[in-house]
Amino acid sequence: MKTLYLVAVLPPEPVFAETWALKQEVHRLTGSRNAVRLPPHLTLLPPMRQNDDFEARCTAALATFAATQPRFGVGLNGFAWFGERTLFVHVSQPRGIQAFQAELRAWCAAHLPEVPPENRPFTPHLTLATRDLPPAQVPALRELFAHRAYASEFEASAITLFRHDGQHWQPRATLELDATAWLAAK
Repeated sequence: MKTLYLVAVLPPEPVFAETWALKQEVHRLTGSRNAVRLPPHLTLLPPMRQNDDFEARCTAALATFAATQPRFGVGLNGFAWFGERTLFVHVSQPRGIQAFQAELRAWCAAHLPEVPPENRPFTPHLTLATRDLPPAQVPALRELFAHRAYASEFEASAITLFRHDGQHWQPRATLELDATAWLAAK
């Protein structure tokens, strides 16, 4: 049986709690369950179906990769939409995460060839709600978030491998980035 996996950056506190509260608010206002099935995150490798033996290989490969990568800064500022059904927090300082994701893609091509190549450009974002937003509630949600502000910055210090259990995404491994490389770069 094939299982869904994804790889993401989870923001640290207080950004995690702030953005989780936003996701829960969208859930309360619209009933969107997708808003609360996965914690606040920035997707690096989107959902992919893999055999169950993928998890151990992926964890080992990601641990090796993460140990060689410096931490990087992420800036968040404001809200935006993809089409009519995906509300997200805008990444205002994308260079660090874009460079990191490009390195991760190259690593996967060499060490985890079962990770499919991405066909779309990488647009880092922190999703608040997607897909199951009721169309009738989208105009009010757009209006609400058009008049709100949110801005924060954080240091990305780890990546997390998630596995879908049929209902929710479960963290399976959190792999720390190299703190010494971050300090040396500052």
